[in-house]
Amino acid sequence: MERWRQQVRQLKTEVAALFIAARHPGVPWYAKLLAVVVVAYALSPVDLIPDFIPVLGLLDDLVLVPLGILLVRRLIPPAVLDECRERARQEAHLRKKNWVAGAVIITLWALLALLLVRWLRLQAG
Repeated sequence: MERWRQQVRQLKTEVAALFIAARHPGVPWYAKLLAVVVVAYALSPVDLIPDFIPVLGLLDDLVLVPLGILLVRRLIPPAVLDECRERARQEAHLRKKNWVAGAVIITLWALLALLLVRWLRLQAG
């Protein structure tokens, strides 16, 4: 059980490091863009495959997020990534749950759903 906790902490540190890297001037724009997408997906309450679907629902979190992290890590210069990881570790004990970020993500998904519903109504009528 302790091994799982350690891996979850490491995954959280990697996501935080990618978030920091997305704002770092030494990271290429395409790596920044992919980092933002991976971090947003990792933090988003909405998944590509809903969690209530047996096995497949958790599979996207167990496969897509780590694969995204691996891809972004290959695009970021190693020295910059090490710097971002260290900063993420230092800030980890200062961080509290960021409800504002969660509210923004939920609001964006709700707006996207609203726009989709409006578009579908326009198409139907």
